[in-house]
Amino acid sequence: MAEVDTDAESVRTESQGGEEHLLYLAELSSEQLQSLNQDTRDALSVLKAETDMLEKFHNRLDPKDLVPLPASDTGVSTLDFTQMRSRRRSKSRSHISDRLLSLTVDQKCELVQKELEESKGEAQRDKESTERILNGLKATMEEAEVRSTETKKSLYEFERDIGKGVVSSKKGAVVSSEKIIRYMEEKIRAKDSLVDKLRLKNASLKVQKKKMKMQLKQKEEMGEILHEADFQQLKIENAQFLERIDERNQDLLQLKLTAGETLLVLNSFKKKLHNATTESAHLDKEMLMRKEMLQRIELETQVAEQDREKAERLNKKLREQLSDYRVPDVLQYIKKNIEEEELEKSIRTWERKVDIAELSLKTHRRTWEQLKASSQMHIYDQQQRIF
Repeated sequence: MAEVDTDAESVRTESQGGEEHLLYLAELSSEQLQSLNQDTRDALSVLKAETDMLEKFHNRLDPKDLVPLPASDTGVSTLDFTQMRSRRRSKSRSHISDRLLSLTVDQKCELVQKELEESKGEAQRDKESTERILNGLKATMEEAEVRSTETKKSLYEFERDIGKGVVSSKKGAVVSSEKIIRYMEEKIRAKDSLVDKLRLKNASLKVQKKKMKMQLKQKEEMGEILHEADFQQLKIENAQFLERIDERNQDLLQLKLTAGETLLVLNSFKKKLHNATTESAHLDKEMLMRKEMLQRIELETQVAEQDREKAERLNKKLREQLSDYRVPDVLQYIKKNIEEEELEKSIRTWERKVDIAELSLKTHRRTWEQLKASSQMHIYDQQQRIF
């Protein structure tokens, strides 16, 4: 009777809680309702995913494992249930039952972990099955291609050997049946020889298979057989070595790029060095020509200096003679005047030549100094560019 009263009270509490909930919803704005609706949908999605996961886990369980737990293991006693039913009226019965039936976080994690492992196992089994089917299909395709090739080859040989006779028989010639029988006998002998070869190969493969089984058995007896953990370790090591190989390949590629750039820089410097060497050789030739020209100018200057000295000595001698001059006769005087004029003309001519030679010497010296300075500056610039 107390339970009936409690149920009735809970029904009234639910109805009052529903009315309060409707009033609470009526007070909310449209944006708040949309937000509440979205939150409720997200919560439902999470609950649906958890329910699907639990259903999958339950379907995979053995019926023997589905034994009801004792009352002490449920984690909720009768006293707890009575206390939860006597809570405030805003709580509903469905909420209490959800709390009673909900799983802990550890249980959820364990369930998800088991489901994940089972899913990985199923994926691995599906992958292996798919690989077996794919390998079978590949083998079937290869066998079909081999048979198609053999059929085409046989058809080509038949048309080559027998077909020409059939075409000629339409024109009046008769194809010999012995030829066809001989062709078929040759084909049968070739097939028989192929069968013998395949039989021998099959026998050798059986012997090899037997040896491999014996070796595998010996390894199992000696404890040298590789387990799945060993294969996983080998896969991990293989992946690590592949990563190292990729890193080494990247380093090698970077070194090749660096070597290429260095080679380009070296080629550019070689080109500059070649240009500088060519220009230096050209400047050496030009300097040699200028030196030869300077030597010629110096020789001409020396000759002009000697001529000048001779002219000065002659002029000095003539002036001395002029100082000791005595009035000659008229004819001798006229003759001496003429000689004097000629000598003066010769002196002026030589003096003019000396002035011209000196000016030319100064000009050539100035040009030589400029060329020498410019060549030295150019060589210095080339050395600075090279280094």
